[in-house]
Amino acid sequence: MRVQSIRGMNDLLPSDTELWQSVEDVIRDVSELYGYQEIRLPLLERTELFKRSIGEETDIVEKEMYTFLDNRGESLTLRPEATASCIRAAIEHSLINRSKAKLWYMGPMFRYERPQKGRYRQFHQYGIEAFGWTTPDIDAEIIMVAHMLWRKLDIAQHTTLEINSIGSPTSRQNFRTDLVAYFDKYRSSLDEDSARRLSTNPLRILDSKNPHMQDLINNAPVMTEYLDEDSQRHFERLCVFLGSQDIEFKLNHRLVRGLDYYTDTVFEWTTDLLGAQNAICGGGRYDGLVELLGGGAVAGAGFALGLERLIEVLKHSRFEFQPVNPQVYLCVLGDDAEVEGLRVAQQLRTAGISAIVHCGGGKLSQQLKSADRANSLLGVIIGASEIERRTAIIKPLRQDLAQQSVALDDVVDNIREMLNSTG
Repeated sequence: MRVQSIRGMNDLLPSDTELWQSVEDVIRDVSELYGYQEIRLPLLERTELFKRSIGEETDIVEKEMYTFLDNRGESLTLRPEATASCIRAAIEHSLINRSKAKLWYMGPMFRYERPQKGRYRQFHQYGIEAFGWTTPDIDAEIIMVAHMLWRKLDIAQHTTLEINSIGSPTSRQNFRTDLVAYFDKYRSSLDEDSARRLSTNPLRILDSKNPHMQDLINNAPVMTEYLDEDSQRHFERLCVFLGSQDIEFKLNHRLVRGLDYYTDTVFEWTTDLLGAQNAICGGGRYDGLVELLGGGAVAGAGFALGLERLIEVLKHSRFEFQPVNPQVYLCVLGDDAEVEGLRVAQQLRTAGISAIVHCGGGKLSQQLKSADRANSLLGVIIGASEIERRTAIIKPLRQDLAQQSVALDDVVDNIREMLNSTG
């Protein structure tokens, strides 16, 4: 029997990777515009890192992590998210002991969930983290990074920003007490997940998508009514900053995010192009997380976005990317021509011009068809007669121009001139 891929672990084929690379290039450019530096993190971490950061009573830790014992009996986990890993690295390498830091990362994450379109067991995230700022201007900036990304990808018109404040740990505890008391009165109306969360993570009940519970959720206490003075001022100032940037937003009092470490600002970007699975980016503040993981009392804020869902949005939008095609395809006929073709192709590559040499022999007509399928701009033909005369034929493949015969020693210069003249 053939060995097939694991369910939820998908291959990215060459037809997909060109689009992915285009998006990744935009991500790098936008990150650098805002002064964020790339950090690359390991896929495996000690399980304790995620239990302490995400929370042992979250769905991720309880049901979704890929955890196993290594040969020494140590519990390791494939990272389900990268904020905790980024903080671990920042603490371990003293990136935030005495200074502030802006970091970004991109790569695969792993969660054992039911695979569906845009959500896989191995998925990819881009994220940014800003350490050391306690003021709401950094909250606004990380939202602006995402907004700039949408603009660069030409999907801003298909995105909506929702924001909320879940306050300080103290104010949130008061809210939690009243929330539990409220839902406890309607325990018989709760679905199985919500009944379980009532004693473990009651704020997540507000995030339930069960349509039969929406009236109950809509009448629940509202977190913003429990904010202390500092949290209220922080949130109001954030709204001012966003307004000054003409970034439209909706207040969503039921937005809590799925991780235990958030404080004050939380936000989510959604899209109108993906149906029910419409969230493409989420984040907020986590001012106590660095200290929880063994660092100092360093404030933090950031977001993560799922690349699979972003790619799905782009496929439904008018985003255009430039496919990477070879500029030159060398058609070679005969033993000596094959040797010469390899030499000329290497000269072209050294000059920064992408080139493919036809391998495996074949008639000229077959080789030109291969050149056409490769979407090459120019064909270079070298046969026995060309070898004898020390020439090569340059044939435009995408424009209605005449082919020309040039000296073999001048092929690179002629091709560079032709490419420059045609753009």
